[in-house]
Amino acid sequence: MTAAHRAIVRTAGTVALGTRPTAEPGPGELSLEVVVAGLCGTDIQMLRGLRDDGAAVIGHEGLARVVAAGPGAPFTPGTPVLVNPTHPADPSFLLGHNVDGLLQERVIVPATAVEGGMVLPLGAPETPEDALTALLEPLAVVHYALEIHRRFAPATLLVVGDGTVGHLAVRAARHLLGPVRVVHAHHTPAGLAWSRGGTPAADLTLLAEDLGSLPPAGGTVCVLLATPRDATLPLLERVLGLGEDTLVVDMVGGLPPGARTPLLPGVDLAAVRAANCGGIPAVPVVAEATTPAGSRVVLYGHRGVANRHLRAAARELTAFPGRYRALLTHETDLAGAVGVLRALAGSSGRVIEGRRLVKLAVRIGASETWRNR
Repeated sequence: MTAAHRAIVRTAGTVALGTRPTAEPGPGELSLEVVVAGLCGTDIQMLRGLRDDGAAVIGHEGLARVVAAGPGAPFTPGTPVLVNPTHPADPSFLLGHNVDGLLQERVIVPATAVEGGMVLPLGAPETPEDALTALLEPLAVVHYALEIHRRFAPATLLVVGDGTVGHLAVRAARHLLGPVRVVHAHHTPAGLAWSRGGTPAADLTLLAEDLGSLPPAGGTVCVLLATPRDATLPLLERVLGLGEDTLVVDMVGGLPPGARTPLLPGVDLAAVRAANCGGIPAVPVVAEATTPAGSRVVLYGHRGVANRHLRAAARELTAFPGRYRALLTHETDLAGAVGVLRALAGSSGRVIEGRRLVKLAVRIGASETWRNR
């Protein structure tokens, strides 16, 4: 009888809890048991048909355990691991996008990813509480973004977007940048209401449409555009109209191919965003331009993260869990996640069980305490 495991499978525009054959790892491959998986904003876009990624099983954030190692794979069964979902040199490996992801009980990591160092064993100083590992990859994205922003010594950090990355960024800003004024601009009223319903992590919270009312900040303003693909361009244009002398803009949010704006003549925005991937090159590629109003703009973007960003995020979540725990708004098991994914696929909002969803953690496999390993 062929071994099988449970998985949330995308078929015919919906999702269902089904079974997948449980393969044995081949040469250089790893078989992982998924312990916790997170749901990302790009996953939601895939559920809503806004992206055409082909993976039947989505999910690229979370914690796993090595079940079996194929010949030549240098891992011991039982080892807790993270999987870096974006291979900087091999576009055939993009976990949960073109390779089946983590919303299943078992996953095979191909040899190209193992050989490329995309599987990271976790040690004692970097072992967050299980559910918090759903925040690990997006916090690593924030580390990557603010690592680059730090080069420009910002006086103000303007975070635009009210998804997980945006909320993580305002909480991590002073830890990673030092003394800095933090402004959090929300692209939805619901996101602003959620932030104001708790203890705001930024010095100022407002709607992005109200950014024009801000007086010039003085000094360098670094901007983190943590926005959905369909919102990045209009919100970039709103930021470019602020009238600041110098703007340093990181386009974390996706962009459609060939995206351009008349405010930055001749700049291929999607190409700029794609120039940095997984921490490569070491000195990030940036584009410089001047808006018609005379603002100097330093523009860049990045995809994926380097392993150093994942490890730094793991250490931070381990050391300061209370800084981020409120962002885990929903937790469920694999079967319960089906209803959440269906609800998100069938709506344009993020309200689940009467509450705004910031981050969903899906508990899938058996949990252990890793800290004593």
